[in-house]
Amino acid sequence: MQRQARNRGLGAVLGAALVAGTLMVGVAGLAGAPAAAADVSVGIGPGGIAFGYADGYWDRDHRWHAWRNHEEMEHWRAENREHYYAWNHDRDHDHGWRDKERYWEHH
Repeated sequence: MQRQARNRGLGAVLGAALVAGTLMVGVAGLAGAPAAAADVSVGIGPGGIAFGYADGYWDRDHRWHAWRNHEEMEHWRAENREHYYAWNHDRDHDHGWRDKERYWEHH
């Protein structure tokens, strides 16, 4: 009886691992798909964009990224005007990282 219960528990764990692995592969496959020109999206992972600039953006984990193209920047700017700055990030003494403006922590 104990062996059957153990096997059922193992089966549940393996089943959950299979579902999780399938979801991860599906999400990874979607992330590699190119965006159509009319449907531009910025996909940088779970961190999200903190501050956008003409030359790129800071993600919420304080990592710098260049825009992939002008359309990507335009799309993000249109949707996030309050967090976009129309100059290069290195103009500012803090290179554009606005530590006191962590708006995502207050939503």
